[in-house]
Amino acid sequence: MFEKIKRFFVKPKYIDTGEGVIFDPSEEGKIPWRKKDIWKYIVSLLLLLVYLFPFYVIINVSLKTFNDTSSRILLANPIYLDNYKKLFETGEIFTGIRNSLIITVGVLVLEIVVGCLASYALSRNQSKFNEVVRNLIMSVMMISPLTTLVGVYSTMSKIHGTSTYWGIILVLSSFGLPLVIFLYTNFISSIPRGLDEAAAIDGATSLQTFFKIILPQLRTVTVTVIILQGVGVWNEYTYSYYFLQKANMSTITLVIKNFFGSVMNDYGQAAANAVVGMLPLIILYLFLQKYFIQGQVDSAIKS
Repeated sequence: MFEKIKRFFVKPKYIDTGEGVIFDPSEEGKIPWRKKDIWKYIVSLLLLLVYLFPFYVIINVSLKTFNDTSSRILLANPIYLDNYKKLFETGEIFTGIRNSLIITVGVLVLEIVVGCLASYALSRNQSKFNEVVRNLIMSVMMISPLTTLVGVYSTMSKIHGTSTYWGIILVLSSFGLPLVIFLYTNFISSIPRGLDEAAAIDGATSLQTFFKIILPQLRTVTVTVIILQGVGVWNEYTYSYYFLQKANMSTITLVIKNFFGSVMNDYGQAAANAVVGMLPLIILYLFLQKYFIQGQVDSAIKS
């Protein structure tokens, strides 16, 4: 690690061959140091500290006692691990993780299946009707989910969709689909139409072309959808609060909310639950980060 950091601050060597100055092959892999770029590293370091500071605070608070009134910035002294002990003893956090996992996986499966199929039809069939549909989908992205809360809740109550997994999955999927379709449509549009035409000449149907030719190329954008939408659903609070009224269906956000009341707030326990609740997302991102970055780049490119 120190060797990698050193490369940013060590000026690579050059060799004078008599006919000109060339880069020393032994210095390959080192980044040429330029003084004028130092501000970039300073800004990057400052941004890194800004993003990491909330993580430091929440971990630090989770290690403090309930009666500790010291600044949340100061390190916990002594370190109090009973917040995590209570967390595992009650088991509420595991119920929240289970429910959040069921809902998140359900939403992602529905969004990916419907989103990629709809995007294939919209990107390959250029017609005025499809253009209107695309414009409507993009316009829905501008509507805040909170503005439709009353209407959605009233409708789902009539069809007995409240306090059910399928109800909350259906609602959250409908809000996420416009963005999913937007990402898939841009990506599929960059895939040459010649592949579809070649498959049609070989006798393949539209569905066969999609599943055998198009779908295998959607890996990077699918990972982008999984991370972007997965994080949003995992952290969703408002609709879960109104729709999931049974205690055994509480998501991770609702479990954390239970530690805040009108009489007293248990910040230590809430912070400990939040730390454990973040772990699944952090692990997911660490495994998929390579595809996530590539998917963001590919989704922004049109043919």
